[in-house]
Parts: sequence; structure tokens; C-alpha cells
Amino acid sequence: MYKKIFHIVLLSFPFFSCKKLTETPISIVEPRQFYATKSQIESAIAASMNALWDVWIGYQAPGLSYFNHDDQIAGGTLVIPNNHASDLWARHYQAILNLNTAITAMKKGNLGSAVNEETYNQLMGQALFLRGWNYFVLVRLWGDLPLVLDDTPDPILAPPYRTPVSDIYTVIEKDLSFAIANLPAQWTDGSFAKPTRDAAKGMLAKAYLTMATAPLNKTAYFEKAATLAKEVIDAGHYTLIQDINQVFTVDTRYGPEVLFTFASNYADGTVSPQVWTPPILNGWGDISVQPQWADAYPETPRKDAYILTMLNGVKYTQWSGSRTPFIKKYMYDSPEDYSAYRSVVVLPILRLADVYLIYAEAANMANGAPTQEAVNAVNKIIGRANNYMANPHHPLATVGMSRDAFDALVIEERNQELCFETGDRWFDLCRKRILKEKTLAFYQQNFSEDDYLYPIPDNDLRLNKNLTQNSGYNLP
Repeated sequence: MYKKIFHIVLLSFPFFSCKKLTETPISIVEPRQFYATKSQIESAIAASMNALWDVWIGYQAPGLSYFNHDDQIAGGTLVIPNNHASDLWARHYQAILNLNTAITAMKKGNLGSAVNEETYNQLMGQALFLRGWNYFVLVRLWGDLPLVLDDTPDPILAPPYRTPVSDIYTVIEKDLSFAIANLPAQWTDGSFAKPTRDAAKGMLAKAYLTMATAPLNKTAYFEKAATLAKEVIDAGHYTLIQDINQVFTVDTRYGPEVLFTFASNYADGTVSPQVWTPPILNGWGDISVQPQWADAYPETPRKDAYILTMLNGVKYTQWSGSRTPFIKKYMYDSPEDYSAYRSVVVLPILRLADVYLIYAEAANMANGAPTQEAVNAVNKIIGRANNYMANPHHPLATVGMSRDAFDALVIEERNQELCFETGDRWFDLCRKRILKEKTLAFYQQNFSEDDYLYPIPDNDLRLNKNLTQNSGYNLP
């Protein structure tokens, strides 16, 4: 497990006196000398995750509000202002900086004989997996990016221009491919938050699926996405949790379904669970669910497991305080933890359910019609949602469906299964170019094609004159 490590930097200040002093420093460790052991490299990897997952930082509760212009989270209007999600931009680049520092040290040979070749490659694989994932998030939100790698000239002395989306994906593919080749199938040291080979395959499959859709629309990548996703499924290292009510418990937050996730424990916890709960439960109600989206969600056991719409038989429209549904996925803390304002609930980054749906979508599109295996994959998710009972409100897919009908079914299944998970719905709306179609009718008047990208943050535009703003947004 990655433990969050805080570095204390000691600065020596000169002290002046009329007496000459002879200084004999005990130890001076410069940054280029520091990353010389396995634990020091792991500290940089941990710091990259800490930049994105800490109390009230990054994706911890407030992070979901960065995606509130989807059709799931309440409050989005498709009027996206300048600087929207600028904190997320800054934190992903902070994570990349931490990773590049470690990658540079390893390539320069700082580890020396401290580790063997296998350990070296595993450390590099973890760092490159995370760098690839960070850029995968950034490129989907902002498009062309300033690309900063371990061998990039000092970005202060040589401010970077924006690199085209296709070139960013080349880096993502290269980083994740190295991770696939060098990460273990499973960690034998008891670690549950380190990426594995299957996590890298699943992430690259997701990247390929995105490359096959907008904005690149390179449809040859559907087959590549299907191949990698099937390898993850067939490997059998991860399994779907059978009981829909157990998918998001504290005990199952690291497995057997989760390929990669943020991590928390009681020594280094998550934001108070009250952020997820309504005032009627003495919660703060920071993030709630779009009522129209919740009302349209089919009546299934999964709806009751993932969304809070009823309390003691009373619908949310009759609650005191906030009259909106809430996200139940992250309400599975114990009563003791809730009363103590503490939580170890986490947001998953990649689950096996996602991989099944990636496979179903990609195989259908690559084949031109749903294959039996693609149908079986999506039906595993639908079946669990229905508690393995026939449900006229949420029927199974069939092999007789057309390509387009099956594709729409899979995207809707992603909508329902992956709701409120690190931007999945927003990314699907964008890559499928259905944002206007799925937003509330009242807000469709606010839609513009420019909404498919977020604005480059004002501060970065001020500091780097080589950057340009995305269409539809203002320069600072």
C-alpha cells in the first residue's frame, strides 16, 4: 500500500557574527541525490497520489463537483466558467512532476545496485502507469496539453506549447505498455493500492476505447480495446462482487472487483461522511444527485444500492432540508465512523465492471454487431443490477440487437453502473458527443460544441505565453 509520506525540508539560514565559524555539515541531500532507494522512489509515487487524494483535496468529495455539468450531479447548467476545474489541472500536473522526478532519478542510475532489475522495472512500471493515467485524465478534459516528461527541458526556462491530442495519446500508450510488460499480475507483499498488470491493461483498453471515439475517431482502436479488456476478464485475477449491496462497502473497497483506486485508512482518512448525506440525516449535503436523472433510473436493486431516493418509505421530494436524491455509493461507513466524522471510503478509479462494459462496447463496434460474448459481458452487469431476476424495467441485451441499439444500451449501462466515479459519465458524454442530447431540456440552450473541453486555467495562461485558450473561453 502506498503510504502518504510528508517530506520535511530543512533550510539552513546564515547566521552572522564577528567570529569566524568553521562549518562541518553532517549531511546535505540534494534532490538529485535523494531518490537512491526503493522506499524513496515509492515516496514520490505516493506523493503523486497524495496530490490528488487528501482531505478536501483533489477528488475527495469536492472533486466530483468538477464534473457537475454532466446529467448526474445536481448543479450543472452547461454554463462552464473560466477556471472551471483549474485545481484539478494543477494537481494532476503536480502529480506528474513528482513522477517525472522519480523517473529521471531511476533513468540516471540513482538506484545503482540498491535494487535488482525486476524491482527497478516494477518501480518504473508503477511510475509510468500513474503518469499515463494522469495524462489520460488531462487530455480528455483539456485537449491539447503542455506535455512535460522526464526529459523535457526546464518548463520555466523553456515554456512548453500545447502538444496535439494524438501525440498525448502516444505517450499514454507508451507509458501504459511499459507498465503492462513489467508490473506483476498480483503483488505478493500484501499491497492493495499498487497498480497491477491487469490494471494497466484495463486502463489502456479504456484509452483505446476513447481513441476510437471523439475527438480522434480512430475506429481501428475498438479491436485493440476489446482485445485488452478480454485479456483482463479471462485472466481471472479480479471478479465481480455478486451482491449489488456489497460493491461499495468498506470491506470491498480494494477488491475483488477493484483494479485500481485511491486509498485511505484510519490514520490517513477521507473527508467526513456527512458530505454525502442529506440534512435529514444530519448530513451536510455538499454533493447531491440531479432529480430528473434519478427519477429516470430504472427500478432495480442497484438503484437502491447506489442512490438514496427514499428514507423510511418517504421520497426525497418530501424530505426536510435539501429535496434532492443523494449518492448512496459512498454512504457505507459504519454508524460509529459516521458519528465520529471519520471515513475510509474511497472512489474507485477502475473496476472490473468498467472492463466488462469496455469490452462489450468495443467488441460490438469492431464487429459491426453485438457478438454473443459482448452480450454476455453487458448482461453480467445488468443481471447483477436486477439481483439476477427478470426485470421488465431493465431487460437483458440480446444478440439480435443492431449495432447502434446495442451501443446505446451499453452507454446507458455505463451511465447507471459507473455513476459518480471519477468523471466516467462526463467522459462518456464527451467522447460519444451526446452532451446536448443528455442534458436537461432547460439547459440545452446553453450547449455549445466548446463545452466538450474545459478552459485552460487563467494562471497558466498568464505565466506561459506560449499557451492558447480553448475555444469559447476568455483570455485572462
